[in-house]
Amino acid sequence: MTDELLEWRSQFPILDQSVYLISHSLGAMPRSVFDRMHDYAEMWATRGVRAWTEGWWEMPLTVGDEVARIIGADPGTVVMHQNVSVCQSIILSCFAEIKGSHKRERRRNKIVYSGLEFPSVMYVYEAHARDGSIRIEVVPSDDGITVSNERLLAAIDEETLLVPISHVLFKSGFLQDVRRITERAHEMGALVVLDTYQSAGTVPFSVKDLDVDFATGGSVKWLCGGPGAGYLYVHPRLHERLEPRVTGWMAHEAPFAFDAGPIRYAPNITRFLHGSPGIPALYAAQSGYLIINQIGVEAIRAKSVRQTSRLIELAEQAGFAVTSPRDAAQRGGTITVGVEHAAAVTRELVHREILVDYRPGAGIRISPHFYTMDNELETLISEMLNIIDTRTYAAHEAVATVS
Repeated sequence: MTDELLEWRSQFPILDQSVYLISHSLGAMPRSVFDRMHDYAEMWATRGVRAWTEGWWEMPLTVGDEVARIIGADPGTVVMHQNVSVCQSIILSCFAEIKGSHKRERRRNKIVYSGLEFPSVMYVYEAHARDGSIRIEVVPSDDGITVSNERLLAAIDEETLLVPISHVLFKSGFLQDVRRITERAHEMGALVVLDTYQSAGTVPFSVKDLDVDFATGGSVKWLCGGPGAGYLYVHPRLHERLEPRVTGWMAHEAPFAFDAGPIRYAPNITRFLHGSPGIPALYAAQSGYLIINQIGVEAIRAKSVRQTSRLIELAEQAGFAVTSPRDAAQRGGTITVGVEHAAAVTRELVHREILVDYRPGAGIRISPHFYTMDNELETLISEMLNIIDTRTYAAHEAVATVS
């Protein structure tokens, strides 16, 4: 079988030297990033301050529109920020009060999320809960892999304000039923914040079809866009209702008026910006977006399902425990494998230029992407068996113990 997506391998320099199975953590860098960073430096060097009016100022919006194509959003509904923690903080800061006809009830201050959310997101809400302004209900996982949909739905009630959920759980690759969760939240008058970090670029979806109120994510992983380019989607129905308290001059309706006093918010998505943007990161991120949009997430997903299914088969043949869902409809692009001494085995794999990672409670995380060759899956499992049989992980365990 011919794999046409392998034509893109030449665009990623690290693939010449490594078996790269860690796109869930940091996607491989496209070769064209070198050119884009040169473009940034050339713009600064030759245009100086004029660069702001010749494209830089609009980049949080124009680059946001490129992300919008990937996540199924309309133009003018996505803005760029540094990371998801900032985006979540901006969202939460909107709810001191809600403008318009839908005033927040006094008791609508509950945040519902699962115990398997990415910790950085939970830290944002836990920090705000310390002053009593919000209260949190965490829905636990019974197996550390999945979250009971029914238990999560039952936790969402008339006092729920926000439901921040991951589309794909970072530890196990479990794909959550966002549509049903969103329906329940809206029935109860709550809003949904969808974390798409582990799905955008490898799982097809549309934030419009899912009808989520917010979506956040970043470019580090499947989008191959590097660090510093997070994104925030806000449904158009909320653009003029919400007033973020985490804000800055880019959110002003007339930022160059330099008005003193309270901010007058822009009437559109720009009210969800804050201070001056990180321009270099936006330049770097665009190469990955371009490739993802050229290939299409549907094609990426088809290959991902085929290769993750093969990876599960290979792992189980080797006697390894697979700790991700076996049903492709319930998982993203990552497979987690449980073995003894997993942390040390991971370090030895990396030493051998087979790049994966380890998370406590999950195991070794493995993520083929569109640029992965089928024989690299066999190589990984073969090397894992060799490492375990020869106990070459022992040196890494000794180092870890000493340090």
